Amino acid sequence: MSACFICNKHAGDLPASNLKIYEDEYVYAGHIDRDGQPNYLGHIMIDLKRHAASLADMTMEEARSFGMMMTKLSKALKDSEQAEHIYAYVMGDAVPHLHMHLVPRYPGTPKEHWGPNAVYDWNAAPMGEENEVYNLCARIKQHLENYNE
Repeated sequence: MSACFICNKHAGDLPASNLKIYEDEYVYAGHIDRDGQPNYLGHIMIDLKRHAASLADMTMEEARSFGMMMTKLSKALKDSEQAEHIYAYVMGDAVPHLHMHLVPRYPGTPKEHWGPNAVYDWNAAPMGEENEVYNLCARIKQHLENYNE
């Protein structure tokens, strides 16, 4: 799938950022990278490594790994970063390769800025440069290492 952005990312054909949080044989999770622009802190993307378009296309092994990472990362955002709510969405329209966005909502976010895209519009949204995002990723990784089921 040479035209697939996510496949190219996992094949190493695109420059990779240092924002990887987790990877196994089925899934990859990392903080989004906005090409040098400030990032909304905690916006994580979980990719299915095999090219598949939708949730319905996963094998049971992939679904277990994908679901467990969704839960573990959501808990990490709540516990480590004090998020009060986690938005999770799969669209698949622009990039037909299964990936899920996890977007935290932090305490104090005005109600008119609730929603996975609306949080970006809040003037006081927690945005960070690369070093802040890197530090957040390190905290999330540490949380995952200490995760007790």
